[in-house]
Amino acid sequence: MTEILFYHLQNRPIERVLPALLEKSLARGWRAVVQVSSGERLEALDAHLWTFSDDSFLPHGTERESGVGEQPVLLTLANGNPNDAAIRFLVDGAPMPAEPAEYERVVLLFDGEDPDAVEAARAQWKEAKGRGFAVTYWQADESGRWVKKA
Repeated sequence: MTEILFYHLQNRPIERVLPALLEKSLARGWRAVVQVSSGERLEALDAHLWTFSDDSFLPHGTERESGVGEQPVLLTLANGNPNDAAIRFLVDGAPMPAEPAEYERVVLLFDGEDPDAVEAARAQWKEAKGRGFAVTYWQADESGRWVKKA
């Protein structure tokens, strides 16, 4: 059964959180899709994933390049699963995929400081729960560790 995880971001931007989650996904042998809601965000994340760490990088590509089906991590604006990903990350209000059951996990990352983002996440939570998906809510504690809250 598909798990849908909600990550409530506070005091840590997506640029700090997403690379670690992607590394964990790749360590599991999963391919990932990261869906964003603007071309500017896609370009910024593309550049960031190459340079976020001095001793590491995340192999990835964007929907604008050839060979998208071969990418371990694919950044996209579109729905669909062109690289046969097991996990889909939704960033900046990207919508829930039409068929969440295509994935092992769907991870919604939302800005806890933005009331509109919090309200949208609540609506997506209710919809996912109503459709019978396993839904969990995660929030970082004072030390930055993710704690399951619901």
